Amino acid sequence: MADQDFEIFGRLDDGEPVYRVTISGGGLTANVISWGAVIQDLRLEGHAPPLVLGFETFEPYPQSPYFGATPGRFANRIGNGRFTLDGTDYQLDLNENDVTHLHGGLNGTARRNWTIVEHAPDVVVLRITDEAGRGGYPGNCTITATYRLLEGGVLSVVYEATTDAATLCNLAQHSYFNLDGREDTLGHDIMVAADHLVEVDARQVPTGRLTAVAGTPYDLKDMGPMKRVRDGEQVLFDHNFCLSDERVAKRAVALARSIYSGLSLEVRTTEPGLQLYSGFKINVTAPGLEGRHYPPFAGFCLETQVWPDAINHEGFPNAVLRPGEVLRQETDYVFSRS
Repeated sequence: MADQDFEIFGRLDDGEPVYRVTISGGGLTANVISWGAVIQDLRLEGHAPPLVLGFETFEPYPQSPYFGATPGRFANRIGNGRFTLDGTDYQLDLNENDVTHLHGGLNGTARRNWTIVEHAPDVVVLRITDEAGRGGYPGNCTITATYRLLEGGVLSVVYEATTDAATLCNLAQHSYFNLDGREDTLGHDIMVAADHLVEVDARQVPTGRLTAVAGTPYDLKDMGPMKRVRDGEQVLFDHNFCLSDERVAKRAVALARSIYSGLSLEVRTTEPGLQLYSGFKINVTAPGLEGRHYPPFAGFCLETQVWPDAINHEGFPNAVLRPGEVLRQETDYVFSRS
């Protein structure tokens, strides 16, 4: 598509432009930028504050904690950055404390410029090819992100991917949501339809075991406060909740609601896992949308995906993509007022 179809939002160090497009539909308006397939801003008609964390200019994005981005080739963590596929051992980038591979590594899809291949009033389609060897992954993997705004306040996110060699592929939408515009989101209630979560070690890498949520502060099957205390300390959510053991037909899996605005967000997805991250590590000094300040807990993530480190644990959902297959991940983020 011609450059003049888009607004130039910024430029990379080599001068390559980062484009921004606007889409509207179903009472929603979204700004999307080509870098990282980032949802830069999202608004609901009749609700003044932005629904996501973001920046007015491009410059803060490369240092942000994946605000609005599409991490890949494998979202979430792979322990020690190692896996074996079809008898071959692979070593990936170690970009988290030099011991963990996180969100595709040093130069994954969240940290690169995508190509906008389609733009209509209510939809934008972006594409990127993650070349063989980048980050340590085998295979040339072509990924498409489709963001569409539908009636009823629906942000539809569809990821598709193909490869020319067996590889890992697991994508996620990494927007940080805030449903009332306050400085933190601890005044939100949350529900996640999961009986178990993935147990992790001190590095947040899965041990291979699942933990039942019943009787713990992580039991979110009934709507309850995001702000929870255990043994006198704030409960910090950064956990993968197990929705199913494979990709299934799209269904409702989570609900968040601000007790102040009454605005709700329902998540419907095909994915077997949902990473709830309460944003407790946010440490952003750059001003955000409308000059907002983003302290810890300023936003929360509801990342639908395959379970982390799945390739390394028997019984975890399949995360391998092979030639001739098409990976398709579908998630709807549905906004409504109570």
